[in-house]
Amino acid sequence: MTDTSRRQSAPSDAVFTIPNVITIVRFLGTPLFVWLVLAKGEYGWGVFVLAMMGCTDWIDGFVARMLNQTSKLGRILDPLADRVALVAVIVTLVLAGILPLWLLLLMVVPDVVLLAVTLYWFRGDAGLKVTMLGKTRTAALMVGTPMLLLAKALDSGFTEVLAWVFLGAGMVMHVIAFTQYFIRVRAKHRALHFPADGKAGRP
Repeated sequence: MTDTSRRQSAPSDAVFTIPNVITIVRFLGTPLFVWLVLAKGEYGWGVFVLAMMGCTDWIDGFVARMLNQTSKLGRILDPLADRVALVAVIVTLVLAGILPLWLLLLMVVPDVVLLAVTLYWFRGDAGLKVTMLGKTRTAALMVGTPMLLLAKALDSGFTEVLAWVFLGAGMVMHVIAFTQYFIRVRAKHRALHFPADGKAGRP
């Protein structure tokens, strides 16, 4: 890779980019979903909002690559938007009596541990990219949750079973992704603070 292509592919310091605006729109979809489900009981419209949020998750990355608008802020906002959306959706469905509390705890506890570790060791940003497993996990959960909501709206047992297949697979991948990411964060911390010869602090 040439120096020019490295400069083009490196994340910029730009803030107001098209991908970042799309990501912010995804953030705004979260409170709209919560309002539709909890305040209005509009499960069908809730599914629609989740579908749109899922589309923007793919679109912002595509636009960033096509327009070469990858930014440092975008690298933080994009996974944060996914996390906020997933947790908010699951909390909403728990409050609506559609999902059990244990699934919420299984979702939130690993994220809290990772957040605490990255804040303590790296002040919040370990600089590690989201893995394919992490993306697949997010996709499975973002498919499973609206399907479960759709099953509630349609009173469809088959749709509910299929939704739990996606949710179950997503939660298994969530635990595996947490383990992998924790190992990577710990390895990076050790590499920075404990040289390979085990004699930290020596020049």
